[in-house]
Amino acid sequence: MTSKERVAAAIACKPVDKVPLGFYVVDYDTIEHVLGRPTYVRNKIATTIALWEGRRDEVAESLKKDTVEFYRKIDCADIIFSHKEAHSLPPKGYEPERPKKIADDKWQFPDGRVCQASWEVNEIACVYDPRPPKTECDFKVEDFEGPIEEPKPPDPSTEEASEYLLAELGNKRYIAGPCGGTTALAHFGGFENTMMMHALRPELVHAANRRSVKLQNMYDKQRVRPGMSGFYMEQDMAGSNGPHVSPQMFRELCFPYFKERVQHAKKYLPQVILHNCGNNIPYMEMFIEAGLDCYQSLQTTAGMEIGRLKEMFGRRICFWGGVAVENLILGTPEDVRRDVRTALERGAPGSGFILGPSHSIAKNTKYENFMAMLNEFDRLRDKF
Repeated sequence: MTSKERVAAAIACKPVDKVPLGFYVVDYDTIEHVLGRPTYVRNKIATTIALWEGRRDEVAESLKKDTVEFYRKIDCADIIFSHKEAHSLPPKGYEPERPKKIADDKWQFPDGRVCQASWEVNEIACVYDPRPPKTECDFKVEDFEGPIEEPKPPDPSTEEASEYLLAELGNKRYIAGPCGGTTALAHFGGFENTMMMHALRPELVHAANRRSVKLQNMYDKQRVRPGMSGFYMEQDMAGSNGPHVSPQMFRELCFPYFKERVQHAKKYLPQVILHNCGNNIPYMEMFIEAGLDCYQSLQTTAGMEIGRLKEMFGRRICFWGGVAVENLILGTPEDVRRDVRTALERGAPGSGFILGPSHSIAKNTKYENFMAMLNEFDRLRDKF
């Protein structure tokens, strides 16, 4: 089997010649270890600054060449996500909005917004916005009604990184790209306000989700690319202790729209993968009912252990994960090797399993732990 065939079969819970391997994302520090040079791939701070400074083509070349070279060098990943950064490049020749640097880690835009870099977590976030935030009273059902214009096709140059990845690796690797989006938990400002809306204003949640589905359905046909094997969706719907809203509330307010999104995406590509952190076991039957093919991000610290999931849900959905991201960052190589062995022993029988980290190869993953995972997987994969 090629990697593409192997992953497609595993996601369909059909027999495979060996267990597939994949990562949701790999952050830049691990990629730089493998390549031996700096990269913009998953280097959010450096990428944002470079785009502010008008170095768009430099970023594009790095996203293209470094991603492909990384996966060729490690030469063991069967499934690759073509991530949003590869689908959202500014078009060639654009003029960036250029904020003023006001400190080593802060920038201010002409409208007064202030952004700050957090180097430890590799993020730039808005820390001051002079515009007043919307509150519960500011949201009205009418805000989510009315006609929706058909989205304009994107400038072809915004897709050059994803097109390059598909051209170079899409023949044999299973490459999943983003669909038009995920409609499940509607957001109304911050987390607290969002939860209040779900509890107190269900009519507003329905209105927001109806509009979201219509818009995201329109984007699906723009997202699909030749050589793409499947779509992925992503939204975190739970914490370590369980879902953000009850299964009953999810069934009423969210599930119909989530199911419509999954089914609409499958009109264009046959398989849909969901990245979703936290303990989502109470939602899993609904994910299966919606037609979801694969669930990624098995947060072991939240009870999402592969053996337990296989016992509960059998071969009705594929699970992807098994190696605790906490051990990749804080553990020893032997901790990681043990995770690989346990995940293969518990997840591989009966197919429907892809090995990977419980979330991602996150920033600050120890390089020796990353290599231990690949080595142990390579040593054992043919035995399952």
